[in-house]
Amino acid sequence: MADMKEVLLNATMEAGKIILHYFNGVFKIGHKEGVNNLVTEVDTEAEDKIIGIIRASFPSHTIISEEVGELIKPSDYQWLIDPIDGTVNFAHGIPICCVSIGLMYNGDLILGAVFNPMMNELFFAEKGKGATLNGVPISVSVKSDFRTACLVTGFPYKWPDSREHPIKVFERIVLEGLPVRRLGSAAIDLCWVACGRFDGFWEYNLSAWDVAAGYLIVQEAGGRITDFDGKRYNVFEKETLATNGLIHDQMLKVIQKKS
Repeated sequence: MADMKEVLLNATMEAGKIILHYFNGVFKIGHKEGVNNLVTEVDTEAEDKIIGIIRASFPSHTIISEEVGELIKPSDYQWLIDPIDGTVNFAHGIPICCVSIGLMYNGDLILGAVFNPMMNELFFAEKGKGATLNGVPISVSVKSDFRTACLVTGFPYKWPDSREHPIKVFERIVLEGLPVRRLGSAAIDLCWVACGRFDGFWEYNLSAWDVAAGYLIVQEAGGRITDFDGKRYNVFEKETLATNGLIHDQMLKVIQKKS
């Protein structure tokens, strides 16, 4: 595990150096699905760096990454990589974006790191050993009154085929009079729940590389993460609700429109 942790942190920090080097600089910007779903040459360069570092030590491991897709190997280990989570922010010079890397073993997340080089914040978690921010242990908030919660969410580029339009859920929560922020990086959203800056986060249609590392960080910081039915969460699912645990059931009721 120590070797894997070292590789994970090395890959995360090296990709972060690339992001910081190009931030507010000149780089090529392309488009994926939809005019606002951006990809930059920096995404690709950071991803290449991450994959190269992982492959140098663990050539037989499976890699699932946002830009290259799935590089299948017959392995129990899966690396889930987002070289820049928050590419739109990065492309517009907004310093809320990050490298996100999670490692799964037989379907369980065992390591996760999220690094925002512009803010010099490194979140890290190892299964069963807690979560840290720049090496200092973190924990979720202790707020239990949903009416005073500070929340964060995001909206997908393509609306999901879900039971209810996401805007309807957003409207219900806003009508409760709650402050809701929209940062543009699900990985950072999750980490900020983990360290108590936010009390809860929900979003539709995320990909596994968006949430893998943040999911483990929330869990190890004492939070709770489920789907919108309150069932055990899987990073390959499309409904994500993460909270400090104390307001979780209250958020589920609002999302499910239950009195």
